Amino acid sequence: MSETNGGPQSTFQHILPKSKLARDLKVAYDRLCTTGVVRLHINNWLEVSFCLPNKIHRIGSYFIPPEAIERSLKAIRPYHSLLLLEDEKTLLNELPLDCSPALVRVIKTASAVKNLQQLAQDADLALLQVFQLSAHLVYWGKAIVIYSLCENNIYMLSPNANICHSSSLAEQFSRQFPGHDLITMLAKFSLPVSLSEFKNPLAPPVQEAQLIQMVIWMLQHRLLIQLHTYVCLMVPPSEEDSHCKDNDQPFATRVSGRSLSTPNALTFGSPTSSDDMTLTSPSMDNSSAELIPGGDSPLNKRMTENLLASLSEYEREAILNVPAAQNPEDLRMFARLLHYFRGRHHLEEIMYNENMRRSQLLTLFDKFRSVLVVTNHEDPVISVFQSLSV
Repeated sequence: MSETNGGPQSTFQHILPKSKLARDLKVAYDRLCTTGVVRLHINNWLEVSFCLPNKIHRIGSYFIPPEAIERSLKAIRPYHSLLLLEDEKTLLNELPLDCSPALVRVIKTASAVKNLQQLAQDADLALLQVFQLSAHLVYWGKAIVIYSLCENNIYMLSPNANICHSSSLAEQFSRQFPGHDLITMLAKFSLPVSLSEFKNPLAPPVQEAQLIQMVIWMLQHRLLIQLHTYVCLMVPPSEEDSHCKDNDQPFATRVSGRSLSTPNALTFGSPTSSDDMTLTSPSMDNSSAELIPGGDSPLNKRMTENLLASLSEYEREAILNVPAAQNPEDLRMFARLLHYFRGRHHLEEIMYNENMRRSQLLTLFDKFRSVLVVTNHEDPVISVFQSLSV
């Protein structure tokens, strides 16, 4: 019965003052329509909690589709990190009294500079359990998945960032980091920039720690996106097809003006550098053990030839004409990594899967620069949490 002026109240309006259960149901409905999160206790005893992912996951005023979140959660890898969107104390206070102790350990141990494999070790939990608990926190909008912060990470301003001087984010940033301005900080990321470029050997350690906290804050508020390095095999056309074109440009010119042979790009190794990451992936079939180290044995030659067999005759000839291909070790490494050179695997993923250092890969890319093209763009797995390209 609908309520009219001066008419009788509806059954629902009549029962609200007399039934706590009716009031709880109304609160649950109102919260689902507004925030998408329900947390209440029926009869002050039984806890009921529920969330609508399409309500709580958003970038600015745009909502992230639940299926995009689900795809990303299925693609979480041990080299990813869990970035909490709220401080530890607030999260712990929101947990129910009978929550899993493992969840408490994950929240207390999680760090943006610590990957999930390290998190599992520090929390003394199985890696699979850490994956499940991380997915739970992401589902509830309490965390997002990122790549571990290190000095080699490349960030740039998100196209969805609010760069208004009078925005509430600018005020929050000023309160969080006195003496610093959000707009000035964001201007430093107008173009893709590596965190190593902010490093000053003469600056005190507290300044570097503050920079890390600023980057974490901007990632939490979706103001920055991370770019990853992808490699594509692209054999140049034959002389007959390219006689009217210029000679092959140096690798540095083709990679956004950055030369991989410069010390800044190859010389890393601080405690926060991912160049020292030596994680192993037992699921990879193409591991280093496939090739016998040392010596240009007939067996190694056959293995290299088999790995190159998927290429066309012209592609194989172009690769073998590269000066670095005369070195059997370099050629074997190139052939072993060939399946990554299709633009679908970023540098950090190759490092993890093949248990290799960043400098090794960059050196190899530089040696075969005449047949490789390097690009930088977002990782589809985590871009769902950073921008609207879902």
